[in-house]
Amino acid sequence: MTGDYPEALEEVIALLKRFPGVGRRSAERMAMALLKWDEEQIRSLGDAVRAIPDRIGRCPECGNIAPAGMSCAVCSDPTRDRSTICVVEEPPQLFAIEKGGGYRGLYHVLGGKLSPLDGENGENLALEPLLQRTAGGSGVVEVILALGSDVEGRATAVYVAELLKQNPVRISQPARGLPAGADLSYADGATIRAAFAKRYGME
Repeated sequence: MTGDYPEALEEVIALLKRFPGVGRRSAERMAMALLKWDEEQIRSLGDAVRAIPDRIGRCPECGNIAPAGMSCAVCSDPTRDRSTICVVEEPPQLFAIEKGGGYRGLYHVLGGKLSPLDGENGENLALEPLLQRTAGGSGVVEVILALGSDVEGRATAVYVAELLKQNPVRISQPARGLPAGADLSYADGATIRAAFAKRYGME
């Protein structure tokens, strides 16, 4: 049909639309921007994307983003406090906490949160590894549930806290200085530091 983009460009637009928060118009703008790049830039982007499966993986200990087949920078750091584990939904929250400074423990990435409406009932979350990491004799004394303050995040925190009651650990949450319903990834460093410093226990 006259006015349609060439098929090759439509394929690029369709792929870009798969990114979170990217609709048709945004995908079109990004595709048009790519057309202005020189050939070397486009090939470099393609090479970097193709290399992701071979070069980037998940930390076998905590589930954080890491070089393929290796532990992440946090888990491989011998100076970290291994008696405390902070549970987050996804790596962006982990990086936000790290940027905030002040927390020197380890992490555990669940890989999502409970969302029954989306078919996520906990089966795909890294819950069993968390229970293993916090079992008796592990040396872990506190688990901080730094999950989202939206409905799903709060439900996940309650669910995980209930599971953790079988292990001899203190369960806490960051203080509510964080904006209600907001994603931890977008909180500023000072707010995150204050929330962790004044964390409270969960019954």
